[in-house]
Amino acid sequence: MRQLAYIALIVHDYDEAIAWFCEKLGFRLVEDKRLSERKRWVLIAQGEPDTPCLLLAKASNSEQTKAIGNQTGGRVFLSLQTDDFWNDYFSFRKRGVEFLEEPREEEYGTVAVFLDLAGNKWDLLQVHNT
Repeated sequence: MRQLAYIALIVHDYDEAIAWFCEKLGFRLVEDKRLSERKRWVLIAQGEPDTPCLLLAKASNSEQTKAIGNQTGGRVFLSLQTDDFWNDYFSFRKRGVEFLEEPREEEYGTVAVFLDLAGNKWDLLQVHNT
């Protein structure tokens, strides 16, 4: 059996990223282990323990630093799926999450693009039941 386990997200600072994702989006800290003086193993997640985690990876060179906030060349990087779009949308806005557009209805669901702390684009998405 195979499943997606971790998605690396390059960040400027571990603690800043942990705080932002946990306070703004309601993620939970799964693990924070120091590997060396400069490197940590930091996992955050939404949902149940078996859900995929974001692996917060602090940039360690200039090439990685340039990718912070633009990990996909300006396209939406990740989708955060919800079963209560409007509750999460208003809650995120109240916590200071920046949305780039008004929510819109698409064939597949209700969606709005927001930015994480570094400027990566995310979809907040509620899929329509078919």
